[in-house]
Amino acid sequence: MDFKQLAGLYKDELLDNVIPFWIKYSPDQEYGGYFTCLERDGKVFDTDKFIWLQGRQVWMFSMLYNRVEKRQEWLDMALLGAEFLKKHGHDGDYNWYFSLTREGKPLVQPYNIFSYTFATMAFAQLSLATGSEEYGQIAKKTFDRILEKQADPKGQWNKLYPGTRELKGFSLPMILCNLALEVEHLIDKDLIDKTIDACIHEVMEVFYQKESGLILESVTPEGKFSDSFEGRLVNPGHVLEAMWFIMDLGVKLGRRDIIDKAVKISLNAAEYGWDKEFGGIFYFMDIKGFPTQQLEWDQKLWWVHIESAITMLKAYQLTGSKEALAWFEKIHEYAWDKFKDKDHPEWFGYLNRRGEVLLSLKGGKWKGCFHVPRGLYQCWQILDKLK
Repeated sequence: MDFKQLAGLYKDELLDNVIPFWIKYSPDQEYGGYFTCLERDGKVFDTDKFIWLQGRQVWMFSMLYNRVEKRQEWLDMALLGAEFLKKHGHDGDYNWYFSLTREGKPLVQPYNIFSYTFATMAFAQLSLATGSEEYGQIAKKTFDRILEKQADPKGQWNKLYPGTRELKGFSLPMILCNLALEVEHLIDKDLIDKTIDACIHEVMEVFYQKESGLILESVTPEGKFSDSFEGRLVNPGHVLEAMWFIMDLGVKLGRRDIIDKAVKISLNAAEYGWDKEFGGIFYFMDIKGFPTQQLEWDQKLWWVHIESAITMLKAYQLTGSKEALAWFEKIHEYAWDKFKDKDHPEWFGYLNRRGEVLLSLKGGKWKGCFHVPRGLYQCWQILDKLK
């Protein structure tokens, strides 16, 4: 495998194809923020603005400005989203709505904790780019809100009946593994260390199941298995994405033990989640092999594959695992063959089980300027360092 050639492939795809697509089609110069509901050719098909995707795009352009090149165009893009979010994205007390109208009027209440996490990422990264104390304060206040809500993320908008089947989700401790590194320049070191320790424990001990070598999406508050639709659910892409976050923490802490365990879990998840008949990684699976309640269980999603590619490359970089490198090659070939649009910029997001394009959109309610460009950036950076 020619690592240098591959590094160039990922770099060029990021800088010459994907990022120019978002610069050209997503800015809303009239009201601020970004259009994310974009057809295959970049045409806007819906103007609602989703806080997840606004925050992710602010983060993306701030990160590129900070780590790749101080391009004014990138900083201007980040500021366009950040100022819109600052003005319209929250209730004045840093409770972040889920979605807004094009003009910035709230559409959906702040029920979703991930609106908060991506707002934090956005303003933390932008504070580095600009030196703005105000942006740093927004990130710090929102991070405080996240920690306050950890035990009950949905709060008053939780629709479950209390006390019958209490479950806690994997997504929040997973994302905090990554978020802690994004905000560590702003937050007290003791709090960051405590947050990191708690997240590693949750991800690698509580949600991890020794018997299967996999990670569940939900467990009881005591960390036990719940034999229910939610309790049996495995999202292989989530497992794989979480493992590169854990590897980054392992590097930061100098802990080879958690890096090795993360690599082992990654290999288990890839083997478990790979569709032996049509290729690609399933979206949802039931740990007991029962039918899932998610009708989209067998779809092949962009983020699952690009995140898994990062994980396998990182695993090879840190441990020399030949098995991880083989998985990277397999995932790389599938992703570039199936998700990359040969005729228009950016990548498709949704394939059916056979690997055929299911939705031709390049952005929507859930897909924005994040997983594809972040994945291309991460793979480029790792490949560039491999010999």
